[in-house]
Amino acid sequence: MDDYIIFSWLNDYIFCPISIYFHQLYGDKKPPLVQNRSQLEGAWAHSAVDEGRYSTRKDVLQGAFVICEKYRLFGRIDVFDIKNGVLTERKKKISQVYDGYIFQLYAQYFSLLEMGYKVNQIRFHSLSDNRNYIIPFPEESPLMLAKFERTIAEIRSFRLEEYIQQNRAKCLHCIYEPACDRTLL
Repeated sequence: MDDYIIFSWLNDYIFCPISIYFHQLYGDKKPPLVQNRSQLEGAWAHSAVDEGRYSTRKDVLQGAFVICEKYRLFGRIDVFDIKNGVLTERKKKISQVYDGYIFQLYAQYFSLLEMGYKVNQIRFHSLSDNRNYIIPFPEESPLMLAKFERTIAEIRSFRLEEYIQQNRAKCLHCIYEPACDRTLL
């Protein structure tokens, strides 16, 4: 599994490829040392799923590890309601549905399909305002599917030593900025 990509890397890569390096470097260090308030709140929001406390229903997968052989991806799903075929990725607060979010959901979707599940809907749930954002299936959105596949290819061919950050705003919002040698600040 040396060339498998973790689902969360799809979002991290779009934000800044260097963040993947720092995630691996800091590993399981105590969260307050390397996470900002938003990330800590997000981790708290995910805790019910990650710890299997979201639902007691037997037909709900929560926090399950899954693999997508086709794209060589792996990670955890948030919540999959098997009975209704609804895959939900929960976020603390959604102000905008970013491509990286969608790519993580696509990875979960393709994994579930490979496992033989019928997925009828993919969506995000914003915990802070209790809103759902239904996302078109990859087959219904060829441009997004192409971007998803291109992002996977870029991650696989990424060369850390050649990367130059171009977006100052990303550095402004990066928890790793103080340690980064590519910062624009």
